[in-house]
Amino acid sequence: MPLYAAGFTTAFGAHSIATALGAESLGGYGGGGASGDLGLNLLVLGVLLALYDVAEVFLKPVFGSLSDRIGPKPVIVGGLLGFAVASLVGLWSGQPLVLALARLGQGAAASAFSPASSASVARLAGKDTGRYFGRYGSWKGLGYAFGPLLGAGALLVGGFPALFGVLAALAVVVAVWVAVAVPRLEPLPRPRYTSADLARQLTDRSFLGPTLVLAGATGSLGAAVGFLPALAARAGLGTFASVAVVTVLAVASSLVQPRIGRLRDAGRIRDRPGMAGGLLVIALGAAVASVLPLAGELAAAVAVYLAALLIGGGIGFATPLAFAHLADATPAERMGRTMGSAELGRELGDAGGPLLVGAVAAGTGIGWGLGALAVVVAALAAAAPKKASLPSS
Repeated sequence: MPLYAAGFTTAFGAHSIATALGAESLGGYGGGGASGDLGLNLLVLGVLLALYDVAEVFLKPVFGSLSDRIGPKPVIVGGLLGFAVASLVGLWSGQPLVLALARLGQGAAASAFSPASSASVARLAGKDTGRYFGRYGSWKGLGYAFGPLLGAGALLVGGFPALFGVLAALAVVVAVWVAVAVPRLEPLPRPRYTSADLARQLTDRSFLGPTLVLAGATGSLGAAVGFLPALAARAGLGTFASVAVVTVLAVASSLVQPRIGRLRDAGRIRDRPGMAGGLLVIALGAAVASVLPLAGELAAAVAVYLAALLIGGGIGFATPLAFAHLADATPAERMGRTMGSAELGRELGDAGGPLLVGAVAAGTGIGWGLGALAVVVAALAAAAPKKASLPSS
């Protein structure tokens, strides 16, 4: 449970701040009202939203390897405490520069405890990797689902200081919980790896396949979070109903993941058809969303929630299978590095999905952008690997 709480913290921190930044940008920073320079505000908003992910892209493999060297527990505790310190910086968040420093610090800290938590789940799960990664992903999904709502509530109560204070307190509580309740997993002896060994490991299908699946699933999540509410608003839904589309997607993913993990461990779902099937369900959801601009208001209002259910369900299907496959195919002594590198693939997908949809939509409309996403995700289904097998080296 403490590891699940760590997963919840990184998702909650990322999405609650992103929602608050988007809401606050409509009225200007520090509550001072819009400056009238909307282009500048949008540019600043984009930078602030990207900083969290930028830090993770560069640092997750580094901290993943560090957890192999010194053990994952101190990396998790240190990362959570670092997250708390970075959040405390946000208590003085009246200016974009301070927000940027807080956001960058939070992303760097999450880069430490996120892959180390995944590695710990893999080592503690034994043969039940599907079940425990299903639960871990479910708690992350709850962070994605309730982060925007709780972030908006904290913003209304006390602005950014209240939100950053909640995040700092949460990180401290989880850090203490991990320190007390999670057993110390000692670093294991590791053979010396050459650059050729590293290249072979990272291009092996047992690593590259599930990493591409994770990238496709996470990229779809990032695109859906941004564009489904926009489609809902165009269909005539109010602000609450439009934002609720994201919550429906995240809750669907959270409900599906533990069940898929248990079925995988029971031998009732195989990795390759399960991962491929999950991506195809996501592609179907994106395809449904792509035709919304052509539908009438009532049909579009119904279809946008159907698309959210399909995308969320597909993510919930593919994600625990991909992580469990990685865990089963990786020697324990380099679990942290593998999880950190796989998380890097997720972050690249998280950035690439919205960029793909946005680039296509800029010239042809949101429908075509989501259609392009559906094609790419369906193509990635071919990357799903067969049953995991531990490498001999």
